[in-house]
Amino acid sequence: MFKRPMFKALLSRLKEQRRFIQVLAGPRQASADEPTLKSRTWIEQQWEIGRLNAKKGEKIRESLLVLDEIQKVSGWSDIVKRLWDDDTAAKIPLKVVLLGSSPLLIQRGLTESLAGRFEIIPLTHWSFSEMREAFGWNVEQFIYFGGYPGAAVLIDDQERWSRYIIDSLIETTISRDILLMTRVDKPALLRRLFLLGCDYSGQILSYQKMLGQLQDAGNTTTLAHYLELLAGAGMLMGLQKFTGKKIKLRGSSPKLQVLNTALISAQSNISFDEALTNRNFWGRQVETIVGAHLINDTIGTKAEVFYWRERSREVDFVLCYGKVIIAIEVKSGRSKDALTGMEAFSSLFKPQKKLLVGGSGISVEEFLSTPVMQWFR
Repeated sequence: MFKRPMFKALLSRLKEQRRFIQVLAGPRQASADEPTLKSRTWIEQQWEIGRLNAKKGEKIRESLLVLDEIQKVSGWSDIVKRLWDDDTAAKIPLKVVLLGSSPLLIQRGLTESLAGRFEIIPLTHWSFSEMREAFGWNVEQFIYFGGYPGAAVLIDDQERWSRYIIDSLIETTISRDILLMTRVDKPALLRRLFLLGCDYSGQILSYQKMLGQLQDAGNTTTLAHYLELLAGAGMLMGLQKFTGKKIKLRGSSPKLQVLNTALISAQSNISFDEALTNRNFWGRQVETIVGAHLINDTIGTKAEVFYWRERSREVDFVLCYGKVIIAIEVKSGRSKDALTGMEAFSSLFKPQKKLLVGGSGISVEEFLSTPVMQWFR
């Protein structure tokens, strides 16, 4: 079953995205992530409870059924298709939300069996606003501890918090959600790539340079594929270079971007108090949290996030929505090349907005509190 704050956040996100305008009657929550092996019969049993909630007495009302870790039930999409079609024919207003920690398997099941019967609702890492509302965190806590609600109660014992992130989240995600459910010919290389991404988050590295750092004789195609797997698991991705063309330059060197700063903090030997005074580490965390906010908040939209660099001239992030371009520079306190590239980028691409985050610009707290799509208004 879900922890109450997490379920509240789920309903809140659904309402924000206008999926459910009002609170539905009798929400039912169940998870396949339990010790006993779940089967398709289990789905039918939970579905019947959802139907009962929708048909209370003489009244028929909209009801909500939420099934978590659905990809762990073999053949889940076939049984969901049959039950959904039965409800459609009987006009039972049961709304069903299927959650899963393996996006690749979820999408495979959707496209194989459920064509025309679903919409994808991305649920990314918790935002600063959500962590502040649920746990009373300030922006410094969010920058260091990231957006994992299950770990929030452990931050007063940082050793325990770190072990939780590493053992329960990082290792579980890699070994269970990626390696067990997707073909990976070089699991050791994937693990080392993740660690490299945490060490170099916010930096641009060519695939060849990555292979050199990883001491592997693999090819760049394999490395790019592993980055896509880590991105699908919500851990690490490689931002592409902005070219101003509709055809993306996939061969460009990616900018490594961790999607939750907790993944970096937990593996460091730097405590929260030490991090606040460590200019280089804190600056890297600030840049990472800004990038993570941009990516997590635009998943499921038509907005895209890039970086731009030409020789020594660089723009930290480029945000695009249709023909609208926004250039974003992060003033994090880290020492950077004075040639930031904003002027050069502006002369080439004429961005509609140029944002400075941190320093004398928009405060990091305000930026993280603002929905990304609002900048396009």
